[in-house]
Amino acid sequence: MAKFVFVTGGVVSSIGKGIVAASLGRLLKSRDYSVSILKLDPYINVDPGTMSPFQHGEVFVTEDGAETDLDLGHYERFTDTSMSRLNSVTTGSIYQAVINKERRGDYMGGTVQVIPHITNEIKERIRRVAKNTNPDVVITEIGGTVGDIESLPFLEAIRQFRKDVGRQNVLYMHVTLVPWIASAGEMKTKPTQHSVKELRSIGIQPDILVCRSDRPIPATLKHKLSEFCDVPEQCVIASIDAKSIYEVPLLLEQEGLAQQAIELLQLEQRQPDLSNWQTLVDRLYSPKNSIEIAIVGKYIQLSDAYLSMVEALRHAAIELSLDLNLKWVNSEDIEVEGGEKYLKNVDGVVVPGGFGSRGVDGKIAAVEYARNHQIPFLGLCLGMQCSVMEWARNVAGLKDANSAEFDPNTPNPVINLLPEQHDVVDLGGTMRLGLYPCRLAPNTLAKRLYEKEVVYERHRHRYEFNNAYRNLFLENGYAISGTSPDGRLVEIVELPSHPFFIATQFHPEFQSRPSTPHPLFKGLIQAAFNKAKSGESATSTTSQRIAISPGINISEQVIVADADRDPILNATTEVKY
Repeated sequence: MAKFVFVTGGVVSSIGKGIVAASLGRLLKSRDYSVSILKLDPYINVDPGTMSPFQHGEVFVTEDGAETDLDLGHYERFTDTSMSRLNSVTTGSIYQAVINKERRGDYMGGTVQVIPHITNEIKERIRRVAKNTNPDVVITEIGGTVGDIESLPFLEAIRQFRKDVGRQNVLYMHVTLVPWIASAGEMKTKPTQHSVKELRSIGIQPDILVCRSDRPIPATLKHKLSEFCDVPEQCVIASIDAKSIYEVPLLLEQEGLAQQAIELLQLEQRQPDLSNWQTLVDRLYSPKNSIEIAIVGKYIQLSDAYLSMVEALRHAAIELSLDLNLKWVNSEDIEVEGGEKYLKNVDGVVVPGGFGSRGVDGKIAAVEYARNHQIPFLGLCLGMQCSVMEWARNVAGLKDANSAEFDPNTPNPVINLLPEQHDVVDLGGTMRLGLYPCRLAPNTLAKRLYEKEVVYERHRHRYEFNNAYRNLFLENGYAISGTSPDGRLVEIVELPSHPFFIATQFHPEFQSRPSTPHPLFKGLIQAAFNKAKSGESATSTTSQRIAISPGINISEQVIVADADRDPILNATTEVKY
């Protein structure tokens, strides 16, 4: 049967439980053990899909369309394993399931209580991951900190779990803080002692302590923690702040985390193969050149709102041995002061996703600046929609063009609501979510970058390109390089006359991995490096940056919505929403 590791946190939130869980997953995979990682979030929302990015950060989308915590992105990137809705559990989803069972009469008229009904539902979700994915090890991270009242049902459930499946099949790992007190000139163990005391008061004795600190932890302090927390000294693992999260697995391997976990779980000790990961980190820390990419967004006060996108950019930069400098630009500032001030000297521009009208005109202005000044550009989701609105207003002459999301009465809704969204009332979990196929048109930048006929990407949106404007879009020199297989939905647009100008309705950042950068991000970073390296005008370098035949027949980019015909045929249509 599967082995189970439970990761709890103490003292403060944001201590890095997700990175520790993901790092342990990486170390186990390096020993050829299969891993699945589960996140138990204590908030009462059913999922984070309706939560503000300022409060929660990025919403990560799985292949099967679950809106989840951003830690699942770390799990996927570190273990190179796709997660699903089974890997994300919230208090809201647990209570919703229990109430639905009560309404159906599943409890035979019994009184529904936290124990056993809520705790049993939590344990069932953990078992479900083991049953459906059949991993060697299931790692479960419990959100929040020990002592949070909302976390108590989860902690009680995992306390019971060891009794249910056997002591040798369960490992408790506690991540805690060992702070340096500058005024005293020493590190303090009391926060960890109190955190472990709180954990033990509810019946959980940690097997491994992972101690976060900003400097090495002396052996004397490890011994002290071992004595006070009743944890073997070799199981007191130091987790020192690293320059990059990708170095953390290597540091934890040096501390013996995986070796101790494997021993406690009574698994076979195997020799790890971390050579590729070590090469990744070496390349990250020894770049040969540098580039600057501007991210024009509306949530830049909290970079976690764009976490997967930042990591995707970083993956591509590592692959190309480049030092990535990010310039965070508030789109509202561009609305007031224009793009010249913020984008003049950057090597590339990314306009990411988002919701609501605030700052959209600044994003559109950023697209215009990148287009006019031949700066490599990548638009994602709302960024793609902004590129369409920019084309409509500034190229096609439709000055009042807009998205129906921002102006339902616009006479030119170049971005319109998906047909299946018209009768949707609930906001949570009702968008176009998850993995969908996209067919690529020949002789396009997208096809050259992907080198495939059909790709699969993850979506999270309600609005799409309005097909009523498809022909006008093509007549102005743009290309539709990717659509749904039936040709109905426009998924990728690009500007062939530009050095690198491409935008997607989906979120490619969710598929990027440290070892396999996403081709769109790799293409952007390469184009940005070419721009930085050449120092030439965009006009003189266009042909060397994008390998597309100069004589593209624009009609070849039009995809027909006809199931009986090849969707790449050179036919035209005016399918309207």
